[in-house]
Amino acid sequence: MIKVLVAEDMHVVRAGLAEILDGQLGIEVAGQAADGPSALETALRHGPDVAVLDIDLPGLDGIAVAGRLRERLPACRCLMLTALDRPGLLRRALDAGAAGYLLKTATPGELASAVRTVAAGGRAVDPRLAERSSELGENPLTAREAEVLRLSASGAGAREIAAELFLGVGTVRNRISSAVGKLHARTLVDAVRIAERNGWI
Repeated sequence: MIKVLVAEDMHVVRAGLAEILDGQLGIEVAGQAADGPSALETALRHGPDVAVLDIDLPGLDGIAVAGRLRERLPACRCLMLTALDRPGLLRRALDAGAAGYLLKTATPGELASAVRTVAAGGRAVDPRLAERSSELGENPLTAREAEVLRLSASGAGAREIAAELFLGVGTVRNRISSAVGKLHARTLVDAVRIAERNGWI
């Protein structure tokens, strides 16, 4: 029997996923969580074979949960289930230790198959997204450039970003300029849009 944790912040979606998986032969939902911290806590308490994680979990996103589970509960394999078909997010999830990445447009049969594949030690990735990811190339941004863009996207100005990251305002402006150039964007707003669309921030 494959024990599964379902972590999804939308109650109706979480309940539906649990019902679908519980109805599959050889799969049992051992726990559910509505946010990142409770997903981590529930996984550590129940020791599931597979954690099905939404990326946009509140409190601690699904990619961060996957990374922490890889460190603290390595026997638990993580399958990201998301509506976000961004190649950069796929790469970030796999780099964090996720064994699979499936879109919410998947059928119940595809979801069950992905859970079984991941539980058996394999990798389950949406094939269209995997192809787009290989075409996209590597993320051109450094970690600091991505962080500066992420904070800019939330509405922070150069002074707020500098204070948040303990950097000089000039350094922040240089990182913004560098990110805009690397993404071949015309403005900071364009750079944020490009980085978000590709899942780099």
